[in-house]
Amino acid sequence: MKYKRNTWRHLIKVVLILLLCFSMTSSIPGYALADKKSDLEEQIRKQQQEIEKAEKEKKSLKDDLTDVEKVKKSLVKSKNSLAEYVKELDEQVAVVQGRIDTLTGQITEKEAQITETKAELEDAQETADTHYDAMKVRIQTLYEQGELYYVEVLAASGSFGDFLNKLDYINQLSAYDNNKMNEYKEIVRYVTVCKEKLEAEEEVLVATKEAAQQEEAALEELIAEKEKEITAYEKDIANKEKLIREYEAEIAEQTAIIEELEKAVEQAKRDLRNQRVYDGGKFCWPAPDYTRISDNYGYRIHPITGKKQFHTGVDMASPGGSRILAAYDGDVIQAAYNATMGNYIMIDHGDGIYTIYMHAQKLLVKQGDVVSRGQKIATVGSTGRSTGNHLHFSVRVNGSYVSPWDYIVEP
Repeated sequence: MKYKRNTWRHLIKVVLILLLCFSMTSSIPGYALADKKSDLEEQIRKQQQEIEKAEKEKKSLKDDLTDVEKVKKSLVKSKNSLAEYVKELDEQVAVVQGRIDTLTGQITEKEAQITETKAELEDAQETADTHYDAMKVRIQTLYEQGELYYVEVLAASGSFGDFLNKLDYINQLSAYDNNKMNEYKEIVRYVTVCKEKLEAEEEVLVATKEAAQQEEAALEELIAEKEKEITAYEKDIANKEKLIREYEAEIAEQTAIIEELEKAVEQAKRDLRNQRVYDGGKFCWPAPDYTRISDNYGYRIHPITGKKQFHTGVDMASPGGSRILAAYDGDVIQAAYNATMGNYIMIDHGDGIYTIYMHAQKLLVKQGDVVSRGQKIATVGSTGRSTGNHLHFSVRVNGSYVSPWDYIVEP
C-alpha cells in the first residue's frame, strides 16, 4: 500500500510539473508581446544611430581636408600679378581658417558629448550591477528552496480553488523572474552599446583633432608660400624700380581709401550733428601677445629698394591667431579686405582721431559696431602684402598720420 501511495504521489507531482511548465511558459513577458519594443530597445536603437553617425563624421573629416598642392596649382595663373596672387591666396587661407574654426567648434562639442556618454555609461553600468545583485539573491533563494518547491506548494493545496490561487501566484512570480532576466539582458546589451558609442565618439574626437592639425599645417604652408613669392618678387633686382613705384602706389591707395572713409564720417557727423568726443585717455596696447616691434613708425631705408620711405604705423610681430584689441572706445567705420592692407579695421575715436589695424587673420567686428577700449576686434594674421604674422597699427589725426607712440601705453 505504501508503495502505491508513493507511486501516486510521484504521478501527481509529474502532472503538476507539466501543468506548471505549460502555465509558466504561456506567461513569459514578450512571448505573447514579442513585437512590442521596450524603452531600453529604443535607447539601444538611438545609441546605434549615434555610432553610425560617428562613423560618417570620421569619413567626412578625411574627405574635407585641404589639398594644399591642388590649391597651389590653382593659383599659378594669378602669379603674373602679385596683387591678384595675394588676393586669391588670402581667399584660400580664409577658407582653410574657416575649416579650422569649424573643427575647433566640433572638438568642443564632441568633448561635451563624450562627457555625456560617459555619464550614460556609468548610469547603465550601475543599473546593470543593481539588477545583477538582485538576481543573485533571487537565484540563491530558489536554490535553497529546491527544484520541486513549487510542486510541493501546489501538492499541499487544501482544495482545487486553493490550487488555482497558488498556481496563479507561482505564474506571477515566474513571470517576474523572467521579466527581470530579460530586462537584465537588455541592460547588459545597452551597456555594451554605450561602450561602443563612447569608443566611436573618442575616435571621432581624435580624428577631428588630427584634421585640425592638418588644416593648421595647410594654413601655415599656404601663408609660407605667399611670403616666399612676395620675398622673391621684392628681391628680384629687375623689379627694384617697379617695386618702389608699387610701394608708393600702395601707400597712396591706402591713404586714399582711409581719407575717403574719414570724409564720409565727418560728413555724416555734420549731417547728424552727433559727434563722438575723444576724452584724452591713453590707448591700450592693441597687440597684447606681441613679441617685438618689427618695423617702427616714420621714415626708414627700405631693406630691398634702398630708398628712404615713410612707414605709416608700428608693426607689432605677434603669433598668428593672437588677439587684436581696440585701442580705445570708438565706432567701427570699416572692417573689410584690401589686397595690400589685407583684412583691416578702421575705428573713429572722435575729434578727428582714427586708428587702423591691418593684416588681420580674422575680423570679429563689422562696420557700424561700437567698441570699447581693450575689446577683442580681430586676430593677428599675415593677409595682404605681408611676409609674416604681425599687426600694422596706425593712428591718424585730422587727416594725417601721427606717431602711435604719442597715444598708446607700452606694456
